[in-house]
Amino acid sequence: MSWTDKLNETKTQLRSLNKAIPDTTKAFGDLGKTVKKDGALSFKEKEYVALGIAVATRCEPCMMFHMEALVRLGVTREEVSDVLATCIQMGGGPGLMYSGKALEIYDQLTAD
Repeated sequence: MSWTDKLNETKTQLRSLNKAIPDTTKAFGDLGKTVKKDGALSFKEKEYVALGIAVATRCEPCMMFHMEALVRLGVTREEVSDVLATCIQMGGGPGLMYSGKALEIYDQLTAD
């Protein structure tokens, strides 16, 4: 299954969860909106941080959503790779393995 398919499947799962516990998922979404506002760091910089945390915690769905946001922001493969290099430095072997997955997500989301 491609990362795009996995992303779509995860979105379907979240829609179902949103129906089951709407107050909770709305509160979580509102937290995300508050945190992502430009401040000392830009939205893009915050998404880079979120991607790094997603790689470090090995959360594939998180990696997909934050990579999708970064792709929409127009980041380059080189920028993503630089973030992933830091993930590897901080996360060792697991950071290396999940950075490979994260780069594959970027490549699939930006493929024509």
